[in-house]
Amino acid sequence: MIYPKIALAQSIIEILSAKGIINIIISPGSRNAPLTIGFAQNPNFQCYSIADERCAAFFALGIAQQTKQPTVVVCTSGSALLNYYPAFAEAFYSQIPLIVISADRPQSKIDIGDGQTIRQENVFSNHSVFNANLTEDASEENDLKINLAIETAISKKGPVHINAPFEEPLYETTEELSVKPKITIPDFGISPKIIENGDEFVSIWNKAKRKLILVGVNEANSIDKEIIDKLASDPSIVVLTETTSNLHHPSFINSIDTLITPFDDSDFKEFNPEILVTFGGMVVSKRIKGFLRKYKPEHHWHIDTLRAYDTFGALTKHIEMQPNEFFTALLLKTVFVESDYFKDINAVYKVRLNKRKEYLSQIAFSDFKVFEKVIESLPRNSQLQISNSSAIRYAQLIDIDESIEVFCNRGTSGIDGSTSTAIGAAVGNSKQNVFITGDISFLYDSNALWNSYIPKNFKIIIVNNGGGGIFRILPGHQEKPVFNTYFETSHHLTAEHLAKMYHCNYFTANDLESLNNGIESLYQTNDAPGILEIFTPTTENDVILKQYFRNLN
Repeated sequence: MIYPKIALAQSIIEILSAKGIINIIISPGSRNAPLTIGFAQNPNFQCYSIADERCAAFFALGIAQQTKQPTVVVCTSGSALLNYYPAFAEAFYSQIPLIVISADRPQSKIDIGDGQTIRQENVFSNHSVFNANLTEDASEENDLKINLAIETAISKKGPVHINAPFEEPLYETTEELSVKPKITIPDFGISPKIIENGDEFVSIWNKAKRKLILVGVNEANSIDKEIIDKLASDPSIVVLTETTSNLHHPSFINSIDTLITPFDDSDFKEFNPEILVTFGGMVVSKRIKGFLRKYKPEHHWHIDTLRAYDTFGALTKHIEMQPNEFFTALLLKTVFVESDYFKDINAVYKVRLNKRKEYLSQIAFSDFKVFEKVIESLPRNSQLQISNSSAIRYAQLIDIDESIEVFCNRGTSGIDGSTSTAIGAAVGNSKQNVFITGDISFLYDSNALWNSYIPKNFKIIIVNNGGGGIFRILPGHQEKPVFNTYFETSHHLTAEHLAKMYHCNYFTANDLESLNNGIESLYQTNDAPGILEIFTPTTENDVILKQYFRNLN
């Protein structure tokens, strides 16, 4: 086998291999040549080459999102590393294991005017779960840092940074290893299955007549059906799920904004829970966050093995368990109490759903109508990736088949790497993958298509409303040049030439008939990745959406 001659590079590669790391995304460069040579020549690794560092990191994020295993992304020195930061921050807040390895100049070359050098050590410290600043020579101290970085990425489900200084010559190779690095065996432990002070929780639970369970970003099939059925049958429990919760039951409320947007103060007071139980990642709905911040529950329990954000200013207990284990232990000892909480809320929600159905049947071609038709058309058992901004918000208003897994970069809620993440996710799993995005998000991450690994059956659906339509929905919208230029970023661009350049099939739609035809063509054509671009009326979408919420009354 061919190895880099630099001993430190050998150590990094050998330790990663011993730890079972497989996927390596390489951003081409010179200073990282020793690592590139070693990874590319080693059959234990699956290597990908992606030139744009920002896209490379989000591509790695998508693979890690699917495999639940650390994915490595490797770059040269200088500003290349900084382009990893958006994905690094997303990995931190979404609890995704990501390993960034940056090649660096030796310490003596930093801040003396040498080319392509910046202060790389600890550059991600605000969002890193571990920083391994290596010295230039191979050593046991370096080995321990590398081991600990990998183990921390796994145990804390987050991004780590390994900074490795290399001195020239960088391209020399050898057929013999010069190192025998130390490999540590971690003890990750097992999360508890018994609730600490469980009797206290059971007592509070059994007395409460209004219990609200709110589920954010959540892994599919992580909650047992028996638990789901018990929660659904309890008259004192209302379960609110989001599109990204991947949690389904006919009794769960899966369009939070449809339920609560028309509420007035008296409605909110009746809805106000005594106990709020949350699990999963970030919540999309601003309305539910606003409601719970104003009408605080007496008890807020957040279930997560690692973190508990006080999102509503009411957190009373962080339960460091898997949600499934918590409910298993809790529900064994709880009893149903007489309550009309679910019955009353469900009655309101059913009325809202009927009004939604009626409203959607009447509205003109628009973003809202497009999302209804596009989501209805999704193949069963596929995976749906959604970009941020208005796309994920519209998706919250439409029922999605429970066989479809849904993902969105809600950690930082940015638009910057949605396409790259979706492509990485498509590489990281074997399902049919569909990505729904807005025009600004797609154009912003268009280098994502500069990628040799996109599966031929990967589908991109772009809802092009000629700008950042989300800003028309938010308070403060005024039809003035400042708004159109600096907030909405109005444009007349399309994806047509990008599709041609990157050899993607391209279809368009601008009304219901062409949309139906475009959807059919998109799914029937699998000789290359496909893009369906749907053009909607810029100035009508927000009017139609706002009228929807008014009509719910």
